[in-house]
Amino acid sequence: MKIATWNVNGIRARQQQVLEWIDSDRPEIVALQELKAPREKVPETLSGIEGYWSFWHGERAYSGVGLLIRKDLFPDEPRFAHPKFDFETRIVTARLGNLVVGSVYVPNGGKDYQAKLHFLEAIRNFAVECSEKGLDLVLCGDMNVTRTDQDVHPKERKADAIGQRPDERALFEKILSEGKVVDIGRTLDPENDQLFTWWPPWRQMRQKNIGWRLDYVLASTSLVDCIPKCTVLAQLGTSDHAPVVAELQKF
Repeated sequence: MKIATWNVNGIRARQQQVLEWIDSDRPEIVALQELKAPREKVPETLSGIEGYWSFWHGERAYSGVGLLIRKDLFPDEPRFAHPKFDFETRIVTARLGNLVVGSVYVPNGGKDYQAKLHFLEAIRNFAVECSEKGLDLVLCGDMNVTRTDQDVHPKERKADAIGQRPDERALFEKILSEGKVVDIGRTLDPENDQLFTWWPPWRQMRQKNIGWRLDYVLASTSLVDCIPKCTVLAQLGTSDHAPVVAELQKF
């Protein structure tokens, strides 16, 4: 089962790319972020995409998340929901038996850094709650935090830059350790210092691979042995983010 996440930076601008990608790869679960559109403005070709349950949670001009889940693998309609800490349409979850999948878009923090820290803390609490209930959890999305300097190209490293600050990185580590979830991309490729998912949209930074790793698939420790592969599709699409795809063999 492929679980994919992509910050599309505008679902209307990228609708054809998303459709072509889904048609080609047929991921079983697709988490999308930064829709920049309310539900009624999501293109009909995506809102009613054949073969998928879909849920769209967005606002005009910014933010927004979505989940697509293939009906052939999950014939019963998922229970879509929003945790209580959701604001600015930044998280949607689906319950699939014992599995909880979430599409997450953490605030950048440039306008309200404290709101970002509060949101990360709330994610930690949510992961802990799922763990305590014995649920398998997969959180996909744009976390807007680089875990370490390894996740930032040397030319982009700045100690005080939002996305690289010690306090937000410490909160990210608490999500992993206390929520008992694992950063799949780094676990499977621990030494790769060129593993980026976002690139500044100027001066051919993407072509030069001068980027940051901001997009993650986080999975419960109980699932780690069932995930042999996690790939960044660095050349796909025109968003400033690339899709990340993990393969889960448990289902």
